[in-house]
Amino acid sequence: MISLPGERAGSKARDKDFSFADTYCPPDFGGLRFCEGRVWSIFRRSAPSLNLSSDFMKGIKGAKLPPLWINADRKLSARDVMELMRDHFEDTEFDMTKDVGAGPFELPYRWRPMEWELDGQKYLHERAISTQQTGASFVTQSRSWLPDPIGGIIWFGMDDSYSSVYVPFYCGIQEVPKAWGEESGSFDEFSWDSAFWIFNWVANTAYGRYRDMISDIQTVQRELEGKFIAEQPEVEGNAIKLYEQSLFQAREFLTKYSASQATWSWHAGKAGRIPPLEVS
Repeated sequence: MISLPGERAGSKARDKDFSFADTYCPPDFGGLRFCEGRVWSIFRRSAPSLNLSSDFMKGIKGAKLPPLWINADRKLSARDVMELMRDHFEDTEFDMTKDVGAGPFELPYRWRPMEWELDGQKYLHERAISTQQTGASFVTQSRSWLPDPIGGIIWFGMDDSYSSVYVPFYCGIQEVPKAWGEESGSFDEFSWDSAFWIFNWVANTAYGRYRDMISDIQTVQRELEGKFIAEQPEVEGNAIKLYEQSLFQAREFLTKYSASQATWSWHAGKAGRIPPLEVS
């Protein structure tokens, strides 16, 4: 017997009868609060004009289903998306810098377990987009109007997205900078030669006096990311000229550029400031 699309042999089931979410992730309270909550926060910041309700993520019975996707209120740049990756539900009823767990220095991080019970009452910590468990995060750009080695960028950041720096790695690069490669260290042993451990060290140092320290960290973070973005037109213009002569030369140029920027951010993490590094 030949089955039609959406129909199993001997069955009358159709595609319209199948729910992926109900089958693989029924909307229990944890799925709504700890997963849908992150989606809601991205949507609310991208399109505040929609005034999206948080009732669904709170598990309120009869709450309106949230949209599967949205149109942002304005075109988002790569820099905008980087900032969307930095979120502790600020300026909402779930703001993690405002509850009792934040302590005197407004720390928006909570350690496991996420849920617990005391005197018969159940409690929970929010699960924000920015979290101390993050190993790495990234934002990608795919630009079809540019040659492939130049048009694709992965903006890659180690550890907690709120205090990390997104560094541009062009898809045409030929090797990963040593401090960012797996040979630089491991999860089991700290190393000053590892970009992961440097960013992890910066974040963990700030957790003790978060309100006082995070502004200093983000000053350097934004200066670095601003530098990378400001340099894009010139860097890519030079890469295109080289590409027109030689694919190898273009890739070699981008490899050196990405490595130098990765080194800037790594050294800045070690020094606590932007170093006077010569880049050739």
